[in-house]
Amino acid sequence: MPSTGCISAAELDRLAAMIKTWGRELGFQQVGITDIDLHAHEAHLQHWLDAGHHGDMSFMAKHGTKRTRPDELEPGTRRVISARMDYLPPEVETTRVLGQPQRAYVSRYALGRDYHKLMRKRLARLAQQIEAEIGRIGYRAFVDSAPVMERALGQKAGLGWFGKNAMLLNPQAGSLFFLGELYTDLPLPVDTPFEKDHCGSCNACRTACPTGAIVDDKVVDSRRCISYLTIELHGAIPERYRRAMGNRIYGCDDCQLVCPFTRFTRASQEADFAPRHDLDRAELLSLFAWSEEEFLAKTAGSAIRRIGYERWLRNVAIGLGNAPWSTAIEAALVARRSYPSALVREHVAWALAEQGAKRPALIAHR
Repeated sequence: MPSTGCISAAELDRLAAMIKTWGRELGFQQVGITDIDLHAHEAHLQHWLDAGHHGDMSFMAKHGTKRTRPDELEPGTRRVISARMDYLPPEVETTRVLGQPQRAYVSRYALGRDYHKLMRKRLARLAQQIEAEIGRIGYRAFVDSAPVMERALGQKAGLGWFGKNAMLLNPQAGSLFFLGELYTDLPLPVDTPFEKDHCGSCNACRTACPTGAIVDDKVVDSRRCISYLTIELHGAIPERYRRAMGNRIYGCDDCQLVCPFTRFTRASQEADFAPRHDLDRAELLSLFAWSEEEFLAKTAGSAIRRIGYERWLRNVAIGLGNAPWSTAIEAALVARRSYPSALVREHVAWALAEQGAKRPALIAHR
């Protein structure tokens, strides 16, 4: 194929088809191509920011229009190649652990190795295959690592529609997938945006949200969202949301798990997404007993590590406070009552009060 400066429309059509084939060979379940016009999504984002729904996530606002104008983030960008990769590991149960309050629920995307590096490497390999075919191109790969409107780009590339929980939904896969992007200067033909909304009158996600974080159609107030509270929030978790968290110590999948389209989700064959250290079924007490050294060792290469040990203890303490009373839980919390971190001490004190309120009367009055 000739150099990028003189590629015909027919050759670009063929290249686009090859890109999708190569993407599937690299482990992506779907690849689409879109232009960079996000003006409609820009207005929606600004309204969301103006309402304060981003909470403490200042990074959502600080980049100005770079998030919604790809050519400002990466000059020369003409097209975006959007790729979807399913992440639910085989044989991982999705909801049973939520009904076992002595166990910890970790969002299913975070059970294995961090997806960022894996997907970026695959996207880079996709770009290299393009270059091997037509010569040097301008490109940059992103996986949740820069101001990129990945869901909006995915919708425009035909990968799905926005559900009422603001997640991108695919009719054959639900929403349990990662998204990655290649910004490129190639004038590739674009795919038809996914315009049809298949949610209809279904409100399962809004009904299931433990904290009422889905405040409007396609609008999530992060300040109420358990994923935000357990991952993005650096300070104390507001008391009004602690009981609703139950045993969710890292993220929350409720709005995704109840979605009717989740039944079409296929198990991922990526070995790196398989659960590590039994995090799909671990006991809260076991995780609370981890030393900082153990936490760092067992979360190496995991998305979980980014919250740090202090917030890890904060989250698990809430889970223990919500668990049924036991002498073992009380003892574990008492052992952490004088922990150096004021943040941890506050949540341990709350958990102890919750446990004390559930202590059997016979023991309470002994």
